[in-house]
Amino acid sequence: MGLLALQRLMSLQRDPQRRRRQKISGSIALENKRKGSPCQRDGDGDSQTVKMMRSSNPELPEDIWHHIHSLMPMHDAARVACLSRAFLHSWRCYPNLSLSRDIVRSKEHACRGDLSNKIDHILRNHSGRLKVLKLGLDGISCRYLDSWLHIAVTAGIEELTLMPFRHKYNVPSSLFSDGVRYSIRYLELGFCTFRPTAELGPLRSLTSLHLCTLRITGDELECLLSKALALEQLVIIDCKEIICLKVPCVLQQLSYLKIIGWWRLRAVESKAPNLSNFFLSGEIRKVSLGETSRIKNLTLFRSNVVCYARSELSCTMPNLETLVLSSDEEVVNTPILPTKFLYLKHLTIYMVSGLSFSPSYDYFSLVSFLLASPSLETLILNVTQQCMEHESAVGGSSHLRKMPEHQHCCLKSVEIIGFSSAKGLVELACFILKNAVSLECLTLDTLYGPRCFGKSDKRCISMSNSVLSEAPRAVTAIREYIEDKVPSTVQLTVLEPCSRCHTRPGWFLSQIV
Repeated sequence: MGLLALQRLMSLQRDPQRRRRQKISGSIALENKRKGSPCQRDGDGDSQTVKMMRSSNPELPEDIWHHIHSLMPMHDAARVACLSRAFLHSWRCYPNLSLSRDIVRSKEHACRGDLSNKIDHILRNHSGRLKVLKLGLDGISCRYLDSWLHIAVTAGIEELTLMPFRHKYNVPSSLFSDGVRYSIRYLELGFCTFRPTAELGPLRSLTSLHLCTLRITGDELECLLSKALALEQLVIIDCKEIICLKVPCVLQQLSYLKIIGWWRLRAVESKAPNLSNFFLSGEIRKVSLGETSRIKNLTLFRSNVVCYARSELSCTMPNLETLVLSSDEEVVNTPILPTKFLYLKHLTIYMVSGLSFSPSYDYFSLVSFLLASPSLETLILNVTQQCMEHESAVGGSSHLRKMPEHQHCCLKSVEIIGFSSAKGLVELACFILKNAVSLECLTLDTLYGPRCFGKSDKRCISMSNSVLSEAPRAVTAIREYIEDKVPSTVQLTVLEPCSRCHTRPGWFLSQIV
């Protein structure tokens, strides 16, 4: 709810005699219109709104004003506080604060010292009333940080995000007093140090914990997790001091675990019995998830993960419903195996390379996932690469390969991003069109990344000359091999280079070469 909504509410709450006053003042308003009203002369409608709101506060209970104020965005709530003492008092009870350099800074107060003073002033005025506090202090002096936390983080706070961007700053365990431990539900710490000890009391209400580039060891994290028995979500991103991550079995409620570790993390061992969502990015040698049959949503970012997923996951995680795979290298073609993903509905595969994907990899081998996933409904395949070095279906003498028919009754939507004239990709598209009897839409994007779609205020992502040169060949392959195989019930969408954003010298020449 913003200023306009607040203004409407105030207009509804004004004195019922207003209509009579409007009739009396009608002739005066008409005369002002002829001469030019003060509002027209000032050219400032906002100032008139402010005057109007100052002079007519509706009669509402204080707790309703506080509730209305709490529903407004923080910027609007702060502006409204300038209108009257009642609004100022309500602003000081505003429960959600998000403070950073960009939010606090103004043209009049641009120096760092003023920013610290303004944050200090805001937090002192809201002491004891906050439910949500987000502090992103990049570029702001942290010399008062201990004082700010002591003032703002009190009993009753439910969400705390602390990003000092000072690794030397050590978050004190004393911050989590008895009242704080009982109320806090969401905790996010980043770019600092936290050394929890056994003396830290239980965090009874904590359900979500996010740690980003935090200095904390594996043993210290295990100690912290043992205090948060109600934890449901755990996110760990690039915490370089953690070599082995252990999730204890006492986390009975933990259902979501996300780990991004490209540094020293070498092993992940989870004994949480009800884990159903797992996200892992990084070349981690050993991953043990205990009871894996409960996992329904899995995301893996690592080399050679496509082959690994087809070979191992159908046995170890038989109840997967959503699978996202990302690989920048595949050495072995995806094998065709008898094992099945019986419940898999959504499959996304990223095979993205900075230059070119291995020409020895056969895209057509991805048919293995279609054969193994009878419940699959959506397939997204991203094969973004700068140079297409696979055998092209255009201009070659060899005909397309065929596989035995395998009717697929659930697949409805397929999108291939970075579609090229690579023979394996063309064969894969043809196989889908022939066997997916429930298919509704097939999208073949000859490029990758965001597009403007004709909007003047947006631009498509820039493309290299090699990508733009391959796009016409991809379109030619679609016309020669795919278009005539599209049933009338399937919507085929072919996305070519944008005529506005991707027109380059020599590009049109490449279309006819």
